[in-house]
Order: sequence, then C-alpha cells, then structure tokens
Amino acid sequence: MTRPIVLSFMLAAVFLTGCEKAETTVPKPIELTSEAIDHFCGMNVLEHPGPKGQIILRSGGEPVWFSSARDAVAFTKLPEEPKDIAAFYVSDMSHAESWEAPGGQNWIDAKKAFYVVGSQVHGGMGAPETVPFSVRADADAFARKNGGKVLVFEEIADRDVLQSTSEPSVNAKVGSNG
Repeated sequence: MTRPIVLSFMLAAVFLTGCEKAETTVPKPIELTSEAIDHFCGMNVLEHPGPKGQIILRSGGEPVWFSSARDAVAFTKLPEEPKDIAAFYVSDMSHAESWEAPGGQNWIDAKKAFYVVGSQVHGGMGAPETVPFSVRADADAFARKNGGKVLVFEEIADRDVLQSTSEPSVNAKVGSNG
C-alpha cells in the first residue's frame, strides 16, 4: 500500500512542477515597428526620441507601448492601470544607435536595468526621462555628462515618474557612439 501512495505523490510533484514552469515563462520582447501606438498619448511611438517601453500583460493582446521609458515605469505605479504584467521591457540605451534612434530590438528587462533619473535630458513627450541602461558604467557616464543619479528599478520613487513638467528637451549622447 505504501508504494502506490509514494508513486502518487511523485506523479503529483511532477505535474505541479510542469504547471509551475508554464506559469513562469516570460514572453520575449516584441520588435518596435511603426504599428506601435503609445498607451497614454495615442501617437506613434517612433515619432518620439529617447528610450521606449513595452509591457506585455498576462491577459494577452498586443504589448502596451510607451514613447518613453519614464511613462512605462509610471504605468506600473498608477493604481488604475492593469497589474497582470507578464513582462516589462525598456530600450537598452547601452546599445542604442543614438537618442533619436534608440533601436527596435535592443530591449532589456526593466527590472534589471540601471536608470538615470533626474538628469537634464527630456524624453519624447517633453518630460524628464528615466534613462535605462544594461551596463552600470554606461549609466554612470550618462549621469556624469547629463546630471542625475543612477538607480535600480525598485529605487525609482513615484515622484520621479509621476510629476509633469514643460521644460524643453535636451539632446543626449548615449551608448557606445555617444
């Protein structure tokens, strides 16, 4: 009698492990194309310079696109926005061609990026940008050149992404080309 019970527990463990893996599969980022429309302003994401963001929801559908990394981070902090986030990506400015062309395929997991917050550089919508990098040294160099401080995702305060401003944009030098 003991053998069938042990076998049942082993089969249950294998079944549960399989279910657990299926739930933890993280969707890959989607390439940024001219079809991407910003969640907040309804404009084409490619019409704006600076880093972008995309959020993929567990409930499915197209990614939620953002013209700025700052707006994508703000989305996660707003109580009225969906919280069933399966994946969250931002432009990796360590590998961006330029501020004007941050790239359509160089995404980084937003929770693993190093962000420059509070710099003099403004994003596509004219607000201070939250500039993401995969390489800490690149973030440090950007902050030295443009001001601001380097933070990880968990350190970004609501005030860093939810305050509005109408200050003009400043051109930035980023990546290995800048």
